[in-house]
Amino acid sequence: MSDLFRQIRYLLTHRFNLQEDKAEESDIVSSIRKNVDFRGANLWALIFAIFIASIGLNVNSTAVIIGAMLISPIMGPVMGIGLGIGINDLELVKKGGKNLLVATIIAIITSTIYFSITPLHEAQSELLARTSPSTWDVFIAFFGGMAGMVAASRKEKNNVIPGVAIATALMPPLCTAGFGLAMGKWYFFFGAIYLYFINSVFIAIATFLMARYLKMHKKVFETPGAEKKVTRYVILIVVITIIPSVYMAYRIVNRSIFESNARKFVEEQFHFDNTQVVSKSFKYSSDKKSIDLLLIGNILDKPVIDSLKLHMNKYRLNNVTLTIRQGLDARHQLNFSQIKASILEDVFSSRAATDTIRVMPKKNVAIDSVVILEMKFLYPTLKTFGVNKIAIRTADSLRVDTQKIAMARFGKPLRKPDVVKLQQWLQQRYQSPSLKLIIQ
Repeated sequence: MSDLFRQIRYLLTHRFNLQEDKAEESDIVSSIRKNVDFRGANLWALIFAIFIASIGLNVNSTAVIIGAMLISPIMGPVMGIGLGIGINDLELVKKGGKNLLVATIIAIITSTIYFSITPLHEAQSELLARTSPSTWDVFIAFFGGMAGMVAASRKEKNNVIPGVAIATALMPPLCTAGFGLAMGKWYFFFGAIYLYFINSVFIAIATFLMARYLKMHKKVFETPGAEKKVTRYVILIVVITIIPSVYMAYRIVNRSIFESNARKFVEEQFHFDNTQVVSKSFKYSSDKKSIDLLLIGNILDKPVIDSLKLHMNKYRLNNVTLTIRQGLDARHQLNFSQIKASILEDVFSSRAATDTIRVMPKKNVAIDSVVILEMKFLYPTLKTFGVNKIAIRTADSLRVDTQKIAMARFGKPLRKPDVVKLQQWLQQRYQSPSLKLIIQ
């Protein structure tokens, strides 16, 4: 048994050994230190990369964004900070922090200038993706930093560093921050800076941990007092850096778990024949979490809604507010001109064979057709609908008045409040305050 254990141990240590092709420590430190400085070629490369990344985000081109990340040298200062912490080199930490600050400011100014002069001001999907960090961004930055340090410590350099630059994506958040400043959208700015900070912190932490795993020698000072002082400074920097990042990582994890549970709850519980969810939003904050749904079709009764709320506990959605907008209250939030044909087909297809809507042939056939679609969208039990003007004569005179009448028939009786709301909506829809609704 002991022989088998020794063989397994030897196999693992042989396979995962990082000391065999490790470069000289002086070469590793020199290589990383050289990439920390942001002046001359590095500075110009950063500016050009920022312009390219900004254009890529502006036109929503993933290939262009990847190209910009390959050019960017911004990972140098981040790895310098991590390595400096790992080998007790306070000078390298200060140098890395100073150059990272300079690079960040220049990058934001450059991207702000671009987005201020570009004629394209719409936020594309690639840009929007950099405003809301997720749990996966933390893990990508951490493992990317690990891979970057492993690659930097090898005798023969390979293509890992460019891959790390792409995976950790430090450039796009800076460009997004510039977009936020140029457009005056602070949500974009702070969300992007938040993502950039997370990526930088976890790359530095990963570099620090890998430096300790590789057992790189710590800096030795002439006097023990100086070494203790540097050690205290390094520990202070590590604590100041780690505590906020851990808290933010905790928030990110909780938010991702909440959104995943909320999405699963909606997908599994909101299955109704004549009611569909057309819009959903999940809001997360430290003091309040909520799910906001917009429904079309048959109105869900209070017992059904209460039952849905009870099921929320099964999805770990305790103390989460569930808001359901339906019926005519939802009509004001729907823009029917933007509803996709596929959604309409889903609503109508199940009843196309049995339900027939008869339109009364009138002058305003176009608007009648649109109103019918909207009403059917809100009330799938609608059977017939029509609008017409009729002549009304008073019994004691010859005076004749005209009255616009709307007649509708439903497969299921409407509640009185819904009838009132429907009449008010039809009055606005036909721009006829005197329109009367008759339910057959």
